[in-house]
Amino acid sequence: MEEENLNSHEGEDQIHDVVAVSGMYESWFLDYASYVILERAVPAIEDGFKPVQRRILHAMKEMDDGRFNKVANIIGSTMQYHPHGDASIGDAIVNIGQKDLLIETQGNWGDIRTGDRAAAPRYIEARLSKFALEVVFNPQTTNWQLSYDGRKREPVTLPVKFPLLLAQGVEGIAVGLSTKLLPHNFRELIEASIAVLKGKKTNILPDFPTGGLADFSDYNEGKRGGRVRVRAKIEELDKKTLVIKDIPFGTTTTNLMDSIVKANDKGKIKVKKVVDNTAKDVEIEVHLAPGVSPDITIDALYAFTDCEVSISPNACVIVDDKPVFMSVNDILKVCTNQTVNLLKRELEIRRAELMEKMLFSSLEKIFIENRIYRDIEECETWEAVLDTIDKGLDPFKDQFYREIVQDDILKLTEIKIKRISKFDSFKADELMKKLQEELEEVNYNLENLVEYAIKYYQSLLDKYGKGRERLTEIAQFDTIAATVVAANNQKLYVNREDGFIGYGLKKDEYICECSDLDDIIAFRRDGKFSVVKIQDKVFVGKDILYAGVFKKNDERMVYNAVYVDGKSGRSMIKRFQVLGVTRDKEYDVSKGEKGSRVLYFSANPNGEAEIINISLTSGSKAKKKVFDFDFSEIEIKGRGSQGNILTKYPVRKIVLKEAGRSTLGGLDIWYDATIGRLNTDDRGEYLGNFLADDKIIVFYQDGSYELTSFELTNRYDYHQILTLQKFNPKAVVSAVYLDGKTKVHFGKRFLIETSTVEKKFVFISEEKGSRLLLVSSHPSPSFEVSYRKKGSKETDKEIIVFEEFIDIKGWKAVGNKLNFPDIKKLEWLANEDPGAEEKDSNDDDSGPDTKEDEDDTASKATDDKQEIAETVKKLKEEFSKETDENFDVGSSIDLDIKKPKSNGEDQLGLF
Repeated sequence: MEEENLNSHEGEDQIHDVVAVSGMYESWFLDYASYVILERAVPAIEDGFKPVQRRILHAMKEMDDGRFNKVANIIGSTMQYHPHGDASIGDAIVNIGQKDLLIETQGNWGDIRTGDRAAAPRYIEARLSKFALEVVFNPQTTNWQLSYDGRKREPVTLPVKFPLLLAQGVEGIAVGLSTKLLPHNFRELIEASIAVLKGKKTNILPDFPTGGLADFSDYNEGKRGGRVRVRAKIEELDKKTLVIKDIPFGTTTTNLMDSIVKANDKGKIKVKKVVDNTAKDVEIEVHLAPGVSPDITIDALYAFTDCEVSISPNACVIVDDKPVFMSVNDILKVCTNQTVNLLKRELEIRRAELMEKMLFSSLEKIFIENRIYRDIEECETWEAVLDTIDKGLDPFKDQFYREIVQDDILKLTEIKIKRISKFDSFKADELMKKLQEELEEVNYNLENLVEYAIKYYQSLLDKYGKGRERLTEIAQFDTIAATVVAANNQKLYVNREDGFIGYGLKKDEYICECSDLDDIIAFRRDGKFSVVKIQDKVFVGKDILYAGVFKKNDERMVYNAVYVDGKSGRSMIKRFQVLGVTRDKEYDVSKGEKGSRVLYFSANPNGEAEIINISLTSGSKAKKKVFDFDFSEIEIKGRGSQGNILTKYPVRKIVLKEAGRSTLGGLDIWYDATIGRLNTDDRGEYLGNFLADDKIIVFYQDGSYELTSFELTNRYDYHQILTLQKFNPKAVVSAVYLDGKTKVHFGKRFLIETSTVEKKFVFISEEKGSRLLLVSSHPSPSFEVSYRKKGSKETDKEIIVFEEFIDIKGWKAVGNKLNFPDIKKLEWLANEDPGAEEKDSNDDDSGPDTKEDEDDTASKATDDKQEIAETVKKLKEEFSKETDENFDVGSSIDLDIKKPKSNGEDQLGLF
């Protein structure tokens, strides 16, 4: 015994498990990481809740009596289940309440738009919403576990019958991973769940409570690597004021205004002041500095402020106690299938309840109608009572779906005498009938589970979908070049002799205004040039000929140069473009030979070609020592071209004789209706070739038109535009509109008589509800009217030729009434759609008036037009041979042109 005691004491002094510190750290860190992932930061896919959110809702359900509870009391109740501080619980409650789905709130709960915090928990109240009570809770289908201290039980997950995880969105940072699911639209989620049940493919997109615009081109179904660009909704109040209506998700009005002020302080944008008028709706007024373009400022706000933010989703959820990265569409499928399973369990539970009710109702009826209760009057023991009742039920046991057990008999003994005496067999049969009908319905739903689930989702949509329409507008954004929209906040100076450029050389020669984002190109006398980032002061080489702002891929900028080749002594002439270069790398205008130098240089932003005068040295052998040369005689080539030989004799000087015109012709412009922007990249509808004085005309649905320039920075509200095209001042505009007061349709033809740019002119009735339906500048348009006569169910159609319908009148004229009852539809005929009208109109009205115009037109004509002109010429010649009459200039002649039988089009496509 003593030895045993001694051994036992020795054992107490020994260390049983020896673990190295590194091993302890490794184990503890893994345990900590797992705990944070599973118990703190990442939601479970079953209900979409983090543990703290689940415990809050469970505590609120336990407290629920239909009335509001102080949030402080809810926090206290939640702490029975959640082993963390009250602050984290309070923040989580406010977060749930601000999403306005599961909790009805009362008091000041803050504002996600402005960033205002909620009032203290003792001042605000909450209760579960009707939606939460219907969708989130069901004790019968809930799996339970003990709370952290073993005193209470809490749900492992809540039986949520809705894709709540996607509706609310979630963000969490764990150890080693993070999750970010963006909120989606309530109605769209239900519709997508129904589509999943029908076996259709879904593609759900986020919807933010702050509204705004969003480009989901790179959303990648919410998986890692995706990106969502979100923009504020900015409107032009007038030429001096912009109004921000919605803000991007994740920002606040305060942060947004701060970012605008910082951008202004850095010189990226130019604004006078920013005023926050936010109340029920967001409204931030941005007052512009004088002379600043609203369109460019809108682009600059997107480029340099929080008016545009980029959000990177990262859908990660807990599946089977492990973090799993999934797409939002896969999460939706899992949630939908889980809803179906939960509905099945509820139906099975309900079926069991109905069968038990029917069984007991049958037992009760047998017990009373067969007077079994009288047989127990003579029984002296409790066991005898139970045996007597059991024997009385023996003849009926075969009718029941299960065996009669002692608990069933005990329930019969609990029936009160009062109930027995007032038992109504008819009412009992009626009850049995109702139970049977409900049981049949449950069985039908179990057999048609998908149909039942669709009805369930549809009922949710009908009950709770009102007022939950999409807030975020799905759009496609263009890429804004920061260097294009940045305000000119610096001035460029050059020290030509010493070879320095920058915005800090204020004592040297001023070149131009620029921004601190610009690149600068500099050409030197020795034929070298380079592109550098603008700085306070940067050395680019001595003897600078030219320095200016460099725009990458600018095909309009053409450089004209004459240089002496250092090897051959010849003077070379060239025209070239610099479209793309490597920054800080030197390039050659010449062949790069030693001793080469530039004799003449000019930079032409619109491809101008001047005439220069060249004077040779007096000692040269050339017969003609002074001559002119026109740069337009040589082609524009790349920066690496050697050029053409100007002269092999020494040159004394070269001077500019005459400024030239552009040789590049017009600029081809396209309109991309998906983003409301102009471009030169062949995106969208081709508008035409634009020269310097050309304009664009925009017709809006409200019956107004507006003339604009063709600057690529212009922004157009594509939601309000009916058509946008190149403006032809000679084209006749044909329009059909609805008068808002009389509900009568009118047609009118007129010429655009105004010339003011960027000002809207209303040319239809200004009554409320008036709107423009059709507009065209086709020379001879026709449209089809579909209408229905009174008392008739059939739709009649009639074609209206505008030239026959109405003459050309003033742009303010009312027009002629369309005398058709109950007009259902108006549409242009297929060959006269507005997209092709501008070209037809121009072809018809822009014939050459002078020899110069004729030459210009011929240089721009296509092969088809040339072919048509030749054919018309032949027809005229044939006509002149057949007649002896002389025609004066301007006289009309009739050409007998027959239509081909092969198709219904006019010969040559002219008329």
